[in-house]
Amino acid sequence: MDRQRAAVTVGNRLDVDGETVGRDLVALVLTIVELLRQLMERQAVRQVESGTLDDDQVERIGTTLMLLEQRMDELCEHFGLGPEDLNLDLGPLGTLLPRD
Repeated sequence: MDRQRAAVTVGNRLDVDGETVGRDLVALVLTIVELLRQLMERQAVRQVESGTLDDDQVERIGTTLMLLEQRMDELCEHFGLGPEDLNLDLGPLGTLLPRD
């Protein structure tokens, strides 16, 4: 049996294909990074709206978040992933990431 093409089913829930496991792992890692990026963005917006940051800090936060979003887009494009690939379906709880 070819190990790269073998699909493994565990408890009727996990279907692992040797050819897609790398892409799926990248998608999982990028999903976690995207979740953290969105949480950081929300926290930054709260800080900006509270007025506790000076103009320089606001500019740095904005630039950093913009560059992080650009890099995420580049990584997704490099690995052939779209936003739908990074949004895990949690069943009755809905999706992990908010749908824009």
